[in-house]
Amino acid sequence: MVDITAGMVRDLRERTGLGMMECKKALTETDGDMAAAEDLLRIKSGAKASKAAGRVATEGVIGAYISVDGKTGALVEVNCETDFVAKNDDFLTFVKGIAQLAAEHKTTDIAALSAMSIPGGVVEEVRQALIMKLGENLTVRRVAQYATKDRLVTYLHGSKIGVMVDLSGDETLGKDLAMHIAASKPTCISKDQVAPELIEKEREIYTAQANESGKPADIVARMVDGRIAKFLAEITLLGQPFVKNPDLTVEKLLLENKAKVNGFTMFIVGEGIEKKVVDYAAEVAAAARV
Repeated sequence: MVDITAGMVRDLRERTGLGMMECKKALTETDGDMAAAEDLLRIKSGAKASKAAGRVATEGVIGAYISVDGKTGALVEVNCETDFVAKNDDFLTFVKGIAQLAAEHKTTDIAALSAMSIPGGVVEEVRQALIMKLGENLTVRRVAQYATKDRLVTYLHGSKIGVMVDLSGDETLGKDLAMHIAASKPTCISKDQVAPELIEKEREIYTAQANESGKPADIVARMVDGRIAKFLAEITLLGQPFVKNPDLTVEKLLLENKAKVNGFTMFIVGEGIEKKVVDYAAEVAAAARV
């Protein structure tokens, strides 16, 4: 029997948003398996999904660059340790240089970018110099690069969320769509791009939830199909209600404007990276016992 610690219960609460006793019971039933406990809670409570994936855990900025003709561009995330450094002019200039370099050289290879030159010198040398000057570790975390025959549009929400859209259509519409993506956070364009294994996992959970209603199998099947359809509408760009007019889906908006989204990328600073939480009181207590 695995010892269920307070830290495990806390982590599961953060993932699900459910109560302490519910989380402890689920961990006990699954012998401490965090993923299995989360699925169990979703089945029992109808909770939608993990909150952990959206937690912002590092500092930094999202940078973007689009060429004058609007055909090539790049979106980058560069991380630092504090929000103070994220606002530093030298750091921001470095981020802009990386974005322009990635766009002009049509690459997402961070190692290759590190060996290229920007104003001030070779990227890696500039990075090391900034580390020395600012006193924090700086990393180029990820890069998305586009080259299109149509039009690129970008939207930056402050410096923490960045979206780039490859669009066949009007630039104003592209700006609206980029803002919509930043607000509604779709994971892909259409339902045919959703991984089959993800759909199957959701179907298993919805089926388990529906079975607890005690309804006949045919009704359960219809309930599950309805929930899957709703799930796909929530996570796909085309299925979502347009933020400026919720009576209109993005798919209908595009049809009305004879436009098409060829692709998009959204970066959120620190997305998916857990930040280590230091319990200084516990450290002091442990030191006192030595």
